[in-house]
Amino acid sequence: MISVQVYAAGAMVREAVAAKLRQAGILVAAAADTVVVAAGGTIDEALTACPATLRAAGDRLIVAADTLNPGGVLRAFRAGARILLQTPETTPAQFSAAVHSAMHGESRLPYGLLVRLLSGGAELSLPIGVHPVAPLTERQLTVLTLMADGHGNADIARKLSCSEHTVKNVIYELMARLQVRNRAHAVAHAVRAGLI
Repeated sequence: MISVQVYAAGAMVREAVAAKLRQAGILVAAAADTVVVAAGGTIDEALTACPATLRAAGDRLIVAADTLNPGGVLRAFRAGARILLQTPETTPAQFSAAVHSAMHGESRLPYGLLVRLLSGGAELSLPIGVHPVAPLTERQLTVLTLMADGHGNADIARKLSCSEHTVKNVIYELMARLQVRNRAHAVAHAVRAGLI
């Protein structure tokens, strides 16, 4: 079993992260030589909470913060982190995947942050839970709008003159692109992001 050591900027932050890790079936230990999670409200708070000797582990350091910004990301990478997570919206399963990635020396960044970094590094100012997304196709927007109006798959298929299987595929792609859990989450995310 993989064990993880959590350092956090405060007991509440530590417990929130540890709870997600435990839900994912990962052992949170007082001393672990496998993966280190540094957590805080910001990347800098998370890095400060983690001893420098443990940050040197590099590819096995995960930084989890409530807010992420390009400057903080660069500081985290310079400090040895290769995986960054936005704590409030990271599910236990995503924490588990990040821990396994850390074990294999892989790097991970939230999609929205990666988009911002690649487009010039503008500061992240969106509310928690709202990420910039790649533009949706016309069909995805139409399906999303019909979902928001309360239409089921069969109804959407009739309105678009396509099969229910096609509608399911569009919804699957849409949910992956928006990084949401279900239809209601997709609609709520789209409304907050101004997509519909």
